[in-house]
Amino acid sequence: MCDEIKRSCIDCMGSACEDDDNDMKYPPFCMHVNMKPELRAESVEKFRNNEEFLQMSMQSAAVESEGYGVWPRVKEICEFAKRMGYKKIGIATCVGLLAESRAMAKLLRHYGFEVVGISCKSGQVTKQEIGYTDNNCGLGDYICNPILQATVLNDEKTDMNIIMGLCVGHDTLFIKHSDAPITVGVTKDRVTGHNPVQPLYQLNSYYSKLLK
Repeated sequence: MCDEIKRSCIDCMGSACEDDDNDMKYPPFCMHVNMKPELRAESVEKFRNNEEFLQMSMQSAAVESEGYGVWPRVKEICEFAKRMGYKKIGIATCVGLLAESRAMAKLLRHYGFEVVGISCKSGQVTKQEIGYTDNNCGLGDYICNPILQATVLNDEKTDMNIIMGLCVGHDTLFIKHSDAPITVGVTKDRVTGHNPVQPLYQLNSYYSKLLK
């Protein structure tokens, strides 16, 4: 652990920046109060000068307003994609979540989208091909290949891609190589039934072992 912790929004117990509560005091480390004006201005300009970014913001706000606490995430994804005018949706799936991805594709097709999916083991690229030096690193002979998944969906010219349970790090590689905007359908966590926030709720009790 660092000897000196840099404090930021994650250490603040208030929400004055959201509610404009003038009675709430901002902490000395407040990111809102101490923000560089040029950074705020840069973000505003990116919305004002890019119609796609503006539409993403507006349509996500509309979906939140209409579906907050009512729609499950899978419906929110469909609604957002529809309101953005997307036609073709890519699914980058772990082979362990093919059943869930088929169900997601069924829902998307019900909404009228064309759907193309690519699994992480497609292409059967071996560890030796990319330069693994330890054959015992990972499971099986073939790598999970998120770069190929992104490349295939780029070639398909998808309008938006959905990550369905890619491993930590594999999802990072996919995000870096996808041309289309990305959202997450499933965040893989085999221990918690794909509910990765659960240990955070129990960090001071059952999952305190993670802090040791």
